[in-house]
Amino acid sequence: MKRIAIQGELGSFHDIAAHQYFEGEQIQLICCATFEQVFEQIRRDPTVIGMLAIENTIAGSLLHNYELLRDSGTTIVGEQRLHIEHAICCLPEDSWETITEVHSHPVALMQCRGFLSNHPDLKAVEAEDTAGAAEFIKRHQCRGWAAICNRVAAEMYGMKILENQIEDNKHNFTRFLIVSNLRKADFLRSLEKANKASLVFSLPHEEGSLSKILTILSFYSINLTKIQSLPIIGHEWEYLFYVDVTYNNLTRYRQSIDAIAPLTKELKILGEYEQH
Repeated sequence: MKRIAIQGELGSFHDIAAHQYFEGEQIQLICCATFEQVFEQIRRDPTVIGMLAIENTIAGSLLHNYELLRDSGTTIVGEQRLHIEHAICCLPEDSWETITEVHSHPVALMQCRGFLSNHPDLKAVEAEDTAGAAEFIKRHQCRGWAAICNRVAAEMYGMKILENQIEDNKHNFTRFLIVSNLRKADFLRSLEKANKASLVFSLPHEEGSLSKILTILSFYSINLTKIQSLPIIGHEWEYLFYVDVTYNNLTRYRQSIDAIAPLTKELKILGEYEQH
């Protein structure tokens, strides 16, 4: 049985993504309040696998998770994309006429901004987790409160669904990363099947330094699928670049890494894995 540390409660999007990625396998979820706790679980027990959201098609990148990943000593062994659908739910005794406020994760509230603007009488309240908001309302019998979460969580906690698919954009997807202790990584991935890599590096503050990297990657037929820059704290106007690339030829990919390494500072491969 695999033990998976996730941020959020049972029924959360992390829960759903974990069951999709490990479909057909027996898993035990370790529910954590924060992403920091996810990595702490891996540090305490190297057999624990972590799953964390890294990017949403509407909200963008979860920048703090890039930093946690870089500093964690873990490696990415896979990814999972999940279609995000939100529902508004309440206690069975409540209705549209009785609810006065709605609780959810701030990202979920943002993704349902249009829906909430059509219900100005509802007070939006931020919570740590979508499923956790539903669980809290049910456990404490909070009359007049509603939660925005996935319908799976609503049904799990015995909540009444007032309306489903209330998200503003129906093409709403989140990408999750599966991370592992480096020594356990080869049991969870096949490098022969790997066709995607995540890298992080800094560059000298020189004209054209980034364009040189991109030119080399292009020469080796490496496809750049994402680039994210984050400032280096304490170093004004210097940045870390988080890059995702895909490749069809493992040899040319490794040649490209050898070629860009002398031009970068602190180049680190965060993971090599199979693209979802």
